[in-house]
Amino acid sequence: MLSALSGKEGEVSLSRGEVWNETKANVTQRSVRSARCGRDARGDGPAGRRAAAVPLAQPAPQRRFLPVREIRCVRTSDIPSYVCRTFIYPFFTRGRPFPLQLLFFGTLFCVYNGFLQGYYLIYCAEYPNDWCTDIRFTSGLLLFLLGMGINIHSDLLLRQLRKPGEVTYKIPQGGLFTYVSGANYFGEIVEWFGFAIATWSLPAFTFAFFTLCCIGPRAYHHHRYYLKTFTDYPKSRKALIPFVF
Repeated sequence: MLSALSGKEGEVSLSRGEVWNETKANVTQRSVRSARCGRDARGDGPAGRRAAAVPLAQPAPQRRFLPVREIRCVRTSDIPSYVCRTFIYPFFTRGRPFPLQLLFFGTLFCVYNGFLQGYYLIYCAEYPNDWCTDIRFTSGLLLFLLGMGINIHSDLLLRQLRKPGEVTYKIPQGGLFTYVSGANYFGEIVEWFGFAIATWSLPAFTFAFFTLCCIGPRAYHHHRYYLKTFTDYPKSRKALIPFVF
């Protein structure tokens, strides 16, 4: 009986020893894992070195809520056109007096349109950082400058047709008037469609379309008037678009 009890006590002692050894091993393994996690978090362990070796994914192209510098240049580049049309062209025009009512409504429209374009570009439009190299910006800017040059040059040719005090119509010559009757209108339409392409905005395209619908028919009616009034008017000259219309 004593031997049986001794055997049971030995088994109990052995079981306690196994439990103790197992518990000690578990604690040791947890300590090792904690140490590895700490090294990996600091980047010293193998996992940390593997994570550091893997290149990070390239971030998506940033988009600016405010217009980039080039868009501001386009936004301010229409100022010379309005300055020329408002403060220079009227004082050098030779002809009949301009109705004050048209001046008022023209000013009202320009103020509203300028506010609409500026507000959209500053607070609504978004452009990537590489917008200055985009084909839409470069081609639109070139069209804008080309149209503004045609518009200003055509106005200069029209002012030179009349001498001081004259109010009669004459056949415009030179520049793009060689090909179309409304060279100044054509230049203005190209100018604002270039601005719309460069800014790629709905208000700008709306204004360009309005310009086409407003002054396009005026060029057509001027062309018909020239054909009826002047018998020697060039028959090959188109109304608005060279070689087309």
